[in-house]
Amino acid sequence: MGLRSTRIRGPLGRVAVAALLGTMALVGCGPSGNVVTDLGATGGTRVEGGTATMALPPASTPNWIFPIGAPGYLASYNSAIQDLLFLRLFMPERKGDALTMDSPRGLAETPRYSDGNTTVSITLKKGYRWSDGKPVTTRDVKFWFDLIKGNKQDWAGYSPKLMPDDVKAFEIVDDRTFRLRLDRAYNPTWFTANELQDFVALPVHAWNPDHQSPRQAFARLMRHAKRFSAFATDPLWKTVNGPWRIEKWTTSGRVSLIPNKKYRGPDTPHLDRVVLKPFTTADSEFNVLRAGGVDYGYIPPSVMAQSTKFKEMGYRIDPWEGWAVTYIVLNYHHPTAGPLLRQDYLRQALQRLIDQKSISRVIWHGSATPTLGPVPAGLLDADPYPYDPKRAKALLARHGWADRDGTLHCVRPGRGTGECGAGIHDGQELRLLLLSQSGSTETSNTMQAIKSEFGKAGITLDIRQQPLNTVLGTTVPCKKTEPLCAQWQLGFFGTQGSWYFPPDPSGEKIFASNAPSNMGSWSDPRTDRLIRATEYSDRPAVLRDYGREVARRLPVLWTPNPAYQVSAIRNDLRGVDQNPTLSLAPQNWYFVKKGGAGR
Repeated sequence: MGLRSTRIRGPLGRVAVAALLGTMALVGCGPSGNVVTDLGATGGTRVEGGTATMALPPASTPNWIFPIGAPGYLASYNSAIQDLLFLRLFMPERKGDALTMDSPRGLAETPRYSDGNTTVSITLKKGYRWSDGKPVTTRDVKFWFDLIKGNKQDWAGYSPKLMPDDVKAFEIVDDRTFRLRLDRAYNPTWFTANELQDFVALPVHAWNPDHQSPRQAFARLMRHAKRFSAFATDPLWKTVNGPWRIEKWTTSGRVSLIPNKKYRGPDTPHLDRVVLKPFTTADSEFNVLRAGGVDYGYIPPSVMAQSTKFKEMGYRIDPWEGWAVTYIVLNYHHPTAGPLLRQDYLRQALQRLIDQKSISRVIWHGSATPTLGPVPAGLLDADPYPYDPKRAKALLARHGWADRDGTLHCVRPGRGTGECGAGIHDGQELRLLLLSQSGSTETSNTMQAIKSEFGKAGITLDIRQQPLNTVLGTTVPCKKTEPLCAQWQLGFFGTQGSWYFPPDPSGEKIFASNAPSNMGSWSDPRTDRLIRATEYSDRPAVLRDYGREVARRLPVLWTPNPAYQVSAIRNDLRGVDQNPTLSLAPQNWYFVKKGGAGR
């Protein structure tokens, strides 16, 4: 994205977001609980009230409410719920074929850049109040900033030299305006999309009434945030400024939201209640959907051919395409697998054994597309390592691997030309363990297809499946000396896509050294330099250079990028916008009844 203006307005220009064709999936039960089959996708008269139930992804349990993320709690549904309770200053929104940060749902007005893009001034919109009646002020934003600045090592969003390190001073001008003094000039579009998007107001009067230090306050808030069973009853989480508040939140992952009557934003809810319902598997959700038991659900890709039946049942089918990439993360710090994965030739061979096109077509039934690199596929022009088993086998053979009873072993140890590489010992078997999320037939079949192709080349891939929260809690950045680092070698958490970008798809959070979501601890100086360039420059070539180089370097193994889900939405449930960044706006949903043209 690259606007040259010092003031950000309208669609973000550097990213050709024509690739953002798509939508998102939720589910619900309407006022009657029975799907209306004789009402089309348009027309009808709006009714106020009712309950809509949204189906959560398979084996997914919302488990974090604190709007400051912690490692292992970064699932998209957590942040989507948080944003309905605690407003961010800037929210991404689709406008036509582009993404913009000019969403009316944001708490702040358009940021103003000055002093050669080293100063940014931000004014909060008028009239917003907390649910206890207190006004939302710049002191609430400063409270959030002080918490992350004083506890940045514990914040899952922290990347060295980025927020909050890139802010020299946070200056409160008055109750509605504050000013950030930056440590250098930044590309305004990048800074708004990728740094300011984290800013959120937190109720300092309710959460820190005793004026504790940032470290003390953060420690207390984190203790509350880990009391999963008390999210609905803890008074701390009842002070909100978003359109919704919590009614119920069970340990099974069922979340019920009701309108915040003190909300003063432009999009007050029409519904009485929104229920987010968990399912252990996609099949169990499908059975409930087929019985007419949800308003906003999803169908497995394998039954896309049955979409006509669902239309006859009163649903509209709408794939939710995400602004995302999908991959298998590699643990470079694992004591035995790490030396293997650090070999460029080995990663290239593994990538050439993943038949992304066939997996997308056969297993995902066309609802997934190949991932080509670290940016959405529409921003890359080539696949540097297309499926080619012969080249993969030849590459392994050239570097000292030979077949012994159907399995490859290192026969030329060492770090020289034609040898296996540093840290790989004589006779070592080429064997890897993959921890993959459960609950999806398509994901299970994808991993089995990859296992089969690896096996044909003499590589043993052991697969262990666990619920998504378990996978996310295990595949976290780790040091070589930490016991957790020995518990996983490869990880997959991409049934709905592995990483959803902010509007500017740069890589500072996932592939920069020591980045918070750099799960495998990839570190490469050239990658870091290219990422930095995207932060400073608005030239389109800078993002392309980063994308091409990191695609070539292979910090992870790219796998097919699925639609977030193939949504099935009741025809009488309207106002649904399936945002490519996975944000939710159920305050815009409403039911209609037959008769009239609506209003």
